Amino acid sequence: MEEQKIMKFKDEDGNVLEFEVMARIFLEKKEYLILGPLESDAEEFVFRIDRTEDNQEVYNALESDEEFHKVKKEYSRILYNEKKGETND
Repeated sequence: MEEQKIMKFKDEDGNVLEFEVMARIFLEKKEYLILGPLESDAEEFVFRIDRTEDNQEVYNALESDEEFHKVKKEYSRILYNEKKGETND
């Protein structure tokens, strides 16, 4: 069983929110992170990972619906293939 990866962020009120890293996806020469909230059943959040000049990761919310849908489609494809692989074992 794979170890759960947790990321913590502060909201605008200073509250700490915890998210599980659901997937890291590489698509069209860009890198994306899909996070699921630990404290609720809300849908996943998708962030594009950009890098600063000194190679630090910066997480940016997607502004384009088209980009969001491409990433979610790829994530769904990955989940489908993983599930399909589990049933074929």
